Amino acid sequence: MTRPDATRNDAWSSDQTGVTQSAASADPRRWWGLVVIALAQLMVVLDATIVNIALPSAQQDLGMSDANRQWVITAYTLAFGGLLLLGGRIADLVGRKRTFVIGLVGFAAASALGGAATGSGMLFAARALQGVFAALLAPSALSLLTTTFTDPKERGKAFGIYGALAGSGSAIGFIVGGLLTEYLDWRWCLYVNVPIAVAAVFGALALLHDRPGHTGARLDVPGVLLGCGGLVAIVYGFSEAQPRGWSDALVLTLIAGGVVLLTAFVWWQSRAPMPLLPLHIVKDRNRAGCFLTMGLAVIGMFGLFLFMTYYLQVVLAYSPVRTGLAFLPMTAAIIVGSTQISARLMNRVPPRMLMAPGMVLAASGMLILTQMTVDSSYATEILPALLLMGLGMGLTFMPVFSTATAGVAPHDSGVTSATINTSQQVGGSIGTALLNTIATTSSTAYVTAHLTDPSQKARIVSEGVVHGYTVAIWWAVGIMLLAGLIAALMVTAKPPKQGAPAEAPVPESVV
Repeated sequence: MTRPDATRNDAWSSDQTGVTQSAASADPRRWWGLVVIALAQLMVVLDATIVNIALPSAQQDLGMSDANRQWVITAYTLAFGGLLLLGGRIADLVGRKRTFVIGLVGFAAASALGGAATGSGMLFAARALQGVFAALLAPSALSLLTTTFTDPKERGKAFGIYGALAGSGSAIGFIVGGLLTEYLDWRWCLYVNVPIAVAAVFGALALLHDRPGHTGARLDVPGVLLGCGGLVAIVYGFSEAQPRGWSDALVLTLIAGGVVLLTAFVWWQSRAPMPLLPLHIVKDRNRAGCFLTMGLAVIGMFGLFLFMTYYLQVVLAYSPVRTGLAFLPMTAAIIVGSTQISARLMNRVPPRMLMAPGMVLAASGMLILTQMTVDSSYATEILPALLLMGLGMGLTFMPVFSTATAGVAPHDSGVTSATINTSQQVGGSIGTALLNTIATTSSTAYVTAHLTDPSQKARIVSEGVVHGYTVAIWWAVGIMLLAGLIAALMVTAKPPKQGAPAEAPVPESVV
């Protein structure tokens, strides 16, 4: 049944499309605004990995136990992934620019608190606060980008840059984390966010424009409790699966409870007068395909980062800086794939013609890594795999972001942006827990079967670790191929018409 306000929105859309387009194109500072948005997005994405390399130093400095050290990572991903839907809807209600600035200020303050941590509890709390403000920042950044660039040609360039940062931010985090840890101190992995956020705040106030939020609208409180509660439970459950194992009672309870809460959330959203996540957003075939493709792609990508970081540092004995630099070619390939290939082809070919081949390329790169051994050469065996992975991710991420946010009414752009970010965060949590568990189990089985001579223990253990990685990477190959299949079958959108807005959003003033 069509809502009355939807009919009015459609009428206004046709009348106001030219106005919206010309206004966006007339702003000569919109590309500088993209720099501000890109800075914020890079900060949020790289913070999921920048502390990974610094973790051993932080653990020693603050006296963290091996069992508790995971909370440096988990506290951030838990708050970020669990609260994204709420952050997206807040951006829609109170205004995206205002939410963006609040997110930047809060993220900087939380980063400073973490850098000054005097104990593990203080660091865990600061990382959780970072996640809270990242949940405000990420969806408001993407929705500002969505409503600023509607011309197909400009939209391709803008989303090419955004997709490059989204895909390469994690790898950049390893590079920056290695440099800061080795030459300064682990605390600078957190302090570095402060000047970036300050610059982005001043840039946002001067360059970004946004219509006011819906001050008269109400937040869907039951939806917040059910949706955010379900996401927190699932992200927490998958995070705890890594140290506890999949059969642990707490892990099973959390995942089952999360599924129940999300089921109740979907039921409530079909009846709520002002839903937190309007179901028409996820019922759209193209958006659903993009959400699934993103989630599955990130499962494989996070698994790669986890295993390759340990492989390079533990097995090949690379330093933190050398490990970070080893990811640099992959980062460059992501940028090339996103800005030079996807952005140029997006207006000429359907999105799935970029997404599906991109996933096949990424899977091919991971397939090469299934052959790595304790003596593999970086130049001939690791580097080609990273380049293929980077190109594949660059081809995929840009059309995913652009297609998922195309044609969304401005009053829904925040929550749509939050949904695509949620698929990233939940995919990352699942990938880390699932693939790490597979790797650990396979390594243990290999060592048990092959350790017959105690004098060869060190060699067998190293071989067992690498064997576990390759088994898990085989799973990641299958997951990425599944992502490519979903993109090919579900994403049926056509390339946007040249010179016309790509399903220009509906003006907010009529909602």
